[in-house]
Amino acid sequence: MPYALYKGDKNMKITCGTDIIEVERIKKAIEKNKEKFLNEIYTKKEIQYCEAKKVKKYEHYAARFAAKEAIFKAISNTLKNKYDLTWKDAEILNNEEGRPYVILNKEKIKKDIQIEISLSHIKEYAIANSIAKWEN
Repeated sequence: MPYALYKGDKNMKITCGTDIIEVERIKKAIEKNKEKFLNEIYTKKEIQYCEAKKVKKYEHYAARFAAKEAIFKAISNTLKNKYDLTWKDAEILNNEEGRPYVILNKEKIKKDIQIEISLSHIKEYAIANSIAKWEN
């Protein structure tokens, strides 16, 4: 259960989520079932972004996987059934400055939730943190 960070405004809720994953685990999953795995987890824009990273693409795939997990952890208590969401219901893109941002599927996630994310990766690991903010 995510921890509520902010209690000043009783109508406002802020929660966080974190995830870490081994890059090799994502690499093996992609190599084993490339099309199936990629199309189940990532949007076309995410795949284009990661593939453009060439040698480091698995680090970027892993970071996005961790981000999706962190986001789902942060927003899970806003959902009636967390299993109604799919991996593609949170899309991780980058703005012009290269900073990651999230687009949530508003048809499934009814609340107006603002998400901030931070991604980091090295050869072996990728980690993501997310903060979700919404009105109760």
